[in-house]
Amino acid sequence: MKFRQLVVAGLLSSVANLAIANDNEFVVEDIRVEGLQRVALGAALTFLPVQVGDELNSFRISQAIRSLYSSTHFENIEILREGNTLIVRVAERPTISNIIFEGNDDIKDEQLQESLDGSNVRVGEPLDKTVLTSIENGLKDFFYSIGKYNADVTAIITPLPRNRVDLKLLFEEGDAAKIQQINIVGNEIYSDELLFDQMELQFNTPWWDFMSETRYQQQTLSGDIEAIENYYKDRGYLRFAIDSTQVSMTPEKSGIYVTLNVEEGEQYTISDVELVGDILGHEDYIRQVLPLNPGEMYNQAEVTYTEEFISKYLGRFGYAYPTVTTVPDIDDEEKTVKLTLSVDPGKRIYVRRLNFEGNMVTADEVLRQNVSQMEGTWLSNGLLESSKNALSRLTYMEEVEFDTVRIPGEDDKVDVNFTVKEQPSGSFNAGIGYGDRTKLSLQAGIQQDNFLGTGKRVGLSLNTVSYQQSATITYQDPFFTIDGISLGGSISYSEFDGESFNVIRFNSKQYSVGANIGYPIDEFNRINFGLTYSNVELFTREQFDQTDRFYEQFIDPQDPDASINYESYLASVTWSRSTLNRGVFPTAGSSQRASFSITTPNSDVNYFKTIVDGKFYFPLSRNQRWSVLARLRLGYGNGYGDINGNDQVLPFTENFTAGGSDTLRGFENNTVGPRGIRRLSGGQIIGPDGSIIPGSPQTSQYDPSRRSLGGNAMALGGIELIVPTPFVEADFDNSVRTSLFIDVGNVWDTEFDIDDYAGLTNAREGRDDLVELQDYSDWKQYRSSAGISVQWLSPMGPMVFSFSKAIQERSGDDARFFTFNIGQTF
Repeated sequence: MKFRQLVVAGLLSSVANLAIANDNEFVVEDIRVEGLQRVALGAALTFLPVQVGDELNSFRISQAIRSLYSSTHFENIEILREGNTLIVRVAERPTISNIIFEGNDDIKDEQLQESLDGSNVRVGEPLDKTVLTSIENGLKDFFYSIGKYNADVTAIITPLPRNRVDLKLLFEEGDAAKIQQINIVGNEIYSDELLFDQMELQFNTPWWDFMSETRYQQQTLSGDIEAIENYYKDRGYLRFAIDSTQVSMTPEKSGIYVTLNVEEGEQYTISDVELVGDILGHEDYIRQVLPLNPGEMYNQAEVTYTEEFISKYLGRFGYAYPTVTTVPDIDDEEKTVKLTLSVDPGKRIYVRRLNFEGNMVTADEVLRQNVSQMEGTWLSNGLLESSKNALSRLTYMEEVEFDTVRIPGEDDKVDVNFTVKEQPSGSFNAGIGYGDRTKLSLQAGIQQDNFLGTGKRVGLSLNTVSYQQSATITYQDPFFTIDGISLGGSISYSEFDGESFNVIRFNSKQYSVGANIGYPIDEFNRINFGLTYSNVELFTREQFDQTDRFYEQFIDPQDPDASINYESYLASVTWSRSTLNRGVFPTAGSSQRASFSITTPNSDVNYFKTIVDGKFYFPLSRNQRWSVLARLRLGYGNGYGDINGNDQVLPFTENFTAGGSDTLRGFENNTVGPRGIRRLSGGQIIGPDGSIIPGSPQTSQYDPSRRSLGGNAMALGGIELIVPTPFVEADFDNSVRTSLFIDVGNVWDTEFDIDDYAGLTNAREGRDDLVELQDYSDWKQYRSSAGISVQWLSPMGPMVFSFSKAIQERSGDDARFFTFNIGQTF
């Protein structure tokens, strides 16, 4: 482009020279610029190296023309003389009013615009028509590289008023050439089929293998060549080489034939491994962990790993830019190779400043609290990675990256720049549903994990669902002290209706006040201690054998139907560990949480509960769009001590329940688990509405409820295959997730004894509402389901849509094909 401009300028200066060839040099008394529209006169004169009073000749005119063209504002320039007045007549380049892309499928508009930006072709800028041909050819080369040899790109310029133009890039991509055949010539050790398995490019694939890449792409072929070379060299074939590569095309440019000529060579073993250079006193440790040993087969992958390991290891001690080079000394006669690892640690690098970019809401101070790399200390790649992971685990961070920038003139100092991308830190939890038991249910809540950018968590939850009316206020300061000690608390009040909750019928009122304090053990582990005071009132209960065991501790014999009230002080300790790569929608790492809570002896009820949660993510691809999630949740609770001569039991209000989008998908919420059972003595029967009414004397029976009571033991688990969401671009993986799942689990009652009902008959035998009696103490009475789940991090909070099929059901279970929830994610 520069060359073409100089040629034009040279031609025009020649014309100018001819115009004044017969004239003598003259002194400029005035300068007049004609043809300006958009460019200001002052801007034009800035590029004109001539002033009034200058003596002008043909050489100075050539200089002026070249300088004016270098401004990129003009496409035509004339210099004339009128007496001693210098006249500069210009034609401005048209301004780009709009850029239109049409017919492009393989290249996004954003990518095309980035390419044009590199040539300064953008809306509002003058159009340099000389660059359009190079842009067209460059885009054609791209299509050729992906096998579209019939592709064409045409730039169309449409003039508009006021010296403006529309620029349209018209694409005719055509079909990509298919690979007709791949030939590998010269291979004797490994078969064609085995080498084809190492390649991404494929040919002659079955119709159902739609994931295979059968269209030719130059970049993919380069990667396949490297993969074959690595396959041989990782197995000792040090002299392996691909001598030549031929790519031929069918006449109609629709088919490609690829031929690779290889020379396999022979296998080499390692004769010796030597470390030279400055190892900073860590030579013994490095030798112990090196995978390279004399007598073993040469392996290129292990050589590369060794170089990277030494570099990263030295980086832990501040030597961020070491040079590790492996020099092979090959003995072709003995088929051995001596490896010399040359190590130059360079200078120890120190961090001058930590900078944060992209945090529009979160204060720098909050981010610094989560960073383990400190200013003024040496640069450690281990601390940088742990800092990145800690920031990524914050629920209000979507992406975190960092880079190191060397300080000009300082060969031992760098700045570390963290670039973050925030995501909504608050969530609006809401739910809506309808059922024959629950009727219309609504709930709402607001939680802010990054309140006013301080990193503190503040939540307000107001529920008005059919089964509960509650209000809860929570507060958590994760950095109450500079050492990372957290402090939090909560206040709540609720009124609960068990019947509308899909469990047995009872009502309760409860208010509680709690506080907790947490201590960091290290960057992954944390321990929390909490104490909560609760006051519970139970009333309007439905009598069952299991609940009577709890009520008997408090019931007034003179008024058995009266409500009961009890207070408790619940102390808890919780250990948590997290190595997840993100706080929301992680794809790698794991998290574990174990909690133990127990009421203090001065409480009206004495019980304990323990819960263990674990999630493990195993990425299946480098970009982690494919991943496997394994989940496990265990729980157990029971009473301790006695009251009024009766052994204390776990309050049934504390029972575990299962079913729904956060436990067992495919089952109605809270319907999985032991059923309430009541014994009917002689003369009692079950009425049409399920109530107990007097009847003629008969043998005692039992009546299992269709509603779940829950249990004191729980085991839930599942496995999920996280897959790319169809029709959703990879850029949205942090806000939309799709997974195929299998859920399995059970809730049971370790205190239940089925022998207590031996010889009794089911009171609902022969009726439509029959529920068969089961051994509710048997943990093997599990349920399972499978299906697909889509989770969306919407502006209102996480939304979960699940389509599932119950695989293993039990009597009385309520299976559900579709479930929907707002405010809950896995």
